[in-house]
Amino acid sequence: MFNIALFGVGRIGRIHGQNIHDHTQTNVYSVIDPYVEGREELSEKYDAKIQTTEEAMADPNVDAVCICSATDTHVNLIELAAQHGKAIFCEKPIDLDLAKVRDCLKVVEENNSILFIGFNRRYDAHFNELKARLNDKAIGQVESLIITSRDPAAPPAEYAKTSGGMYRDMTIHDFDMVRYLMNAEPTSIKAYGSCMVDPEIGKAGDIDTSVIVLTFESGAIATINNSRRSGYGYDQRIEVHGSNGMLSAGNITENSVKQFGNQGAVEANPEYFFLQRYAGAYKNEWNHFVDVLGGATSLSPGIDGERALALADAALESLHSNKTVML
Repeated sequence: MFNIALFGVGRIGRIHGQNIHDHTQTNVYSVIDPYVEGREELSEKYDAKIQTTEEAMADPNVDAVCICSATDTHVNLIELAAQHGKAIFCEKPIDLDLAKVRDCLKVVEENNSILFIGFNRRYDAHFNELKARLNDKAIGQVESLIITSRDPAAPPAEYAKTSGGMYRDMTIHDFDMVRYLMNAEPTSIKAYGSCMVDPEIGKAGDIDTSVIVLTFESGAIATINNSRRSGYGYDQRIEVHGSNGMLSAGNITENSVKQFGNQGAVEANPEYFFLQRYAGAYKNEWNHFVDVLGGATSLSPGIDGERALALADAALESLHSNKTVML
């Protein structure tokens, strides 16, 4: 049984808290959060201790930390955990500053620590099946990859000021999936973006609509199209074209019923939000982290967090300069 210190009792912290509790080999040992009511609620729910950061890091009974707190706390918590010999699960991003991320990874390496980055889409069963068929060369040589990722509705404009913006907050998942599915590093990136959904997001210095094109040494091209609004649910699709055919993974709908009649066909919308769409992925992700605690090789180590953020920064550079950025 591995004892886990849970940092953060917000939306993501609660998802991970439940998965920690449900796993037969992990236990929510303690909860750390300045929000008194939230930490007391989860402490009671899981019969867990309430600890300070210092207490959790120094506690020899804590085997690993699950970091779901605000982004600007991640680097400090990762470094403290590494220095105290704890295994580390951290939600993306590690930080919004690439230099800080690289310094943090040095601390992790110096302490020979486990750092697992929560890129949950790598653990979605449907995307993993697509990845397995790519690995088996089911469609021959990959020629193009298309990732569609659209939120059902835009967040408040204030969120744009603190989240790191669309590329570092939302598209970072897609940058990671490009690298994961292509099993290669892109050689160039060109980003196009605008504010089509909420003018206040533009006033906050961000965009809400974007298309990004990445190229690879093989000649393959990846396209990411993002929007903060779909109007019909959480739109998550992947399409890969190869020399021998195509692979696609479509949306998961609210139900599988289709109605056919004189007016045509009707089916349910995609599941509305990421918590529903990726519930299974979050569970699979935690299961794999437990395997890593037991000695397995991580499928999302710290370097993946650094490389996805580097792509986000390069996309911003391209957007602002209106030029292709060589990587």
